[in-house]
Amino acid sequence: MTALRTNTYVRAAAAATGVLGVAALLTRIQSKAAEKRWPVVGRMIEVDGVDLQVLERGQGRPLVLVHGNGAMIEDWLASGLFDALAAKYRVIAFDRPGCGHSSRPRGGDWSVEGQAAVLSAACHQLGIEKPIVLGHSLGTLVALAWALDYPEAVAALVLASGYYYPTARVDAVLSGVPALPVVGDAMRHTISPLLGRVQAPLVFKLIFAPGEVPDRFEEGYPLGLSLRPLQLRATAADGAAMVAAAARLAPRYDALTLPVGVVAGTGDKLVDFDTHSARLARELPHAWLVAATDCGHMVHYQASERVLAAVDLAAAGAPVHH
Repeated sequence: MTALRTNTYVRAAAAATGVLGVAALLTRIQSKAAEKRWPVVGRMIEVDGVDLQVLERGQGRPLVLVHGNGAMIEDWLASGLFDALAAKYRVIAFDRPGCGHSSRPRGGDWSVEGQAAVLSAACHQLGIEKPIVLGHSLGTLVALAWALDYPEAVAALVLASGYYYPTARVDAVLSGVPALPVVGDAMRHTISPLLGRVQAPLVFKLIFAPGEVPDRFEEGYPLGLSLRPLQLRATAADGAAMVAAAARLAPRYDALTLPVGVVAGTGDKLVDFDTHSARLARELPHAWLVAATDCGHMVHYQASERVLAAVDLAAAGAPVHH
C-alpha cells in the first residue's frame, strides 16, 4: 500500500511538473508574440541603470503622463487623451519601470518615491524643466511623491482616479503574491499569465463600471504585454505596496503649495470617490475637484474632456518656467 501511494505521488508530481513546463513554454511564446505585436512606440533611454521607454509629441509647456498599475504608454494612446493633449502641450509619456518596454532591475528602490526619482532624472536628462505632471490611479502616488520630494521640479499636478489615504485593501495584499521570491517567480512564468487572460474581462468590466468597456480600449490596450512575467512582478509589487505608500505620503500632503487638479469618477468601483479624491481636494489649499458623474475608474477614457480641462486649469495656475 505504501509503495502504491508513493507511486501515485510520484506520478502526480511528474504530471504537475509537466503541466507547469507546458505553461512556462506557452508563457514564453505569448510574451515574445506580444513584444512583436506591440513594439516600442517611442524611444528607449537609459537613466540610472534603468531602460525607459519615452514617447514625446506636441509643442508648448511640458506635460508628463504617469500611467496606473498594470498599464503602459499605450493606455494613454488608446484613450485618445494623449493626442488631444499633444495638440496643446509638449506631452511626454513614460513606461514606468517594469511596465511596457521599461526595465526594472532587481534590488532597486521601486517604491513610488524611487520611481519618482527615476522619472525626475529622466526629465532632467531630456531637458524637461518644471513639467505639469498628470498621473492616473497608482500613477498619482508617483506624481505626488515627485512633487513632494522635488518641489522645485514640478509646476502643477493633475491627479486622476487616485488612491491617496491608507485603507484596508485585502485585494492589494493578495495581488502581491506574484511578486514574492521563488513562489511568485514560478507563478509569473506559468499560471499567472493564463489566469490573467481568464480574469481580464471581469477586471476590465470593474474598472470601467458603471459604464461599458469601450471598443478603443479592447482594441488598443496591449493585454499581452501586461501579462509578461516582468510586468506581472512590477504590477504585483506596486499593488502590494500601495497602502504603505499612501500611509507615507498622506502626512506630507500639507506641504504641497502647487496647483493640484483632482479628477475622479463618482461611480468608481475600485477607489471610493469620497474617501480619496473628494477628501484630498478638500484638504489641499490649492486644489480643486472635478467630479465626473457616473464615470468609473478610467476617467481618461470616459471623461477625457474633463481631464483635459483640468490640465488647462493647472497650466493657467502654474507659473511659466523661463
